[in-house]
Amino acid sequence: MSKSAVCDEEEFLKINWFPGHMNKALKDISEQLKKVDVVTYVLDARIPISSFNPSLDSLTQNKPVLYVVNKIDMADEARVRALLPKIQNAKSAFLLYNSTLSGKSEVVLSKIKQLAADKIEKYQRKGVKATVRTMVVGIPNCGKSTLVNNLCRKAKTLTGNRAGVTMRGQWLSVGDCIEIYDTPGTLYPNIENQEVAKKLAYVGSVRDELLDFVELGTQFLELLQEIKPDVIANRYSGAKNLEDIAKVRKYVQNGGELDIERAGRMLIDDFRKGRLGKITLD
Repeated sequence: MSKSAVCDEEEFLKINWFPGHMNKALKDISEQLKKVDVVTYVLDARIPISSFNPSLDSLTQNKPVLYVVNKIDMADEARVRALLPKIQNAKSAFLLYNSTLSGKSEVVLSKIKQLAADKIEKYQRKGVKATVRTMVVGIPNCGKSTLVNNLCRKAKTLTGNRAGVTMRGQWLSVGDCIEIYDTPGTLYPNIENQEVAKKLAYVGSVRDELLDFVELGTQFLELLQEIKPDVIANRYSGAKNLEDIAKVRKYVQNGGELDIERAGRMLIDDFRKGRLGKITLD
């Protein structure tokens, strides 16, 4: 594949990642949902609509859902709030959240209890304290496991700034009669909308090994030029393409040729690390 910084939309690498453990995870989710009172659905605030998995939606449609819109510290909050009505319904609630902050778990647990109020009141009438069970779901690398660790007030799951860290589900006790089922991050088997696929790749929900960072970086730079031209002007000296960024950053391979791939990787990494400011795509 050519490493030219100019790529035709029709020739853009088709992004589709659905390893075997995700298929197993969806089957496991379907089975474990029978035990669940509330679904805690973690969305990425940088792509709240694109991080909404239709496969999970079809499985959770009969349960109350708490949408935890995570990584809000890296996102455009006003745009997030404008987009959320697209996914909300009468049986759902949402919470803007930053799972990297400690001491914020009570607000999540409180929302879960509110959505399970009918069950809690039913058991109270019998003089029994109900155990509320929630399942935490979301796409890879949305901060789901970090949220679970916060709720448990200690590290119970592996975390990492890459897709595919959590490989299997597990039940965890939070205390105060709340149990959590942590699930692996899941995509859907066939991502037909490549605009969605690119956004998933931008935030790190697709394995980097599958991506062409020249093409991905080129597409993202074009997007930035539309929505955040000031970022291009200030951070990359008004770069028009990845070659310009490579020149600005002095990314040169042996032999003197510009390292365009490194420029593409750096651009995507700048977005993922929040160095480009608060951005929400959709």
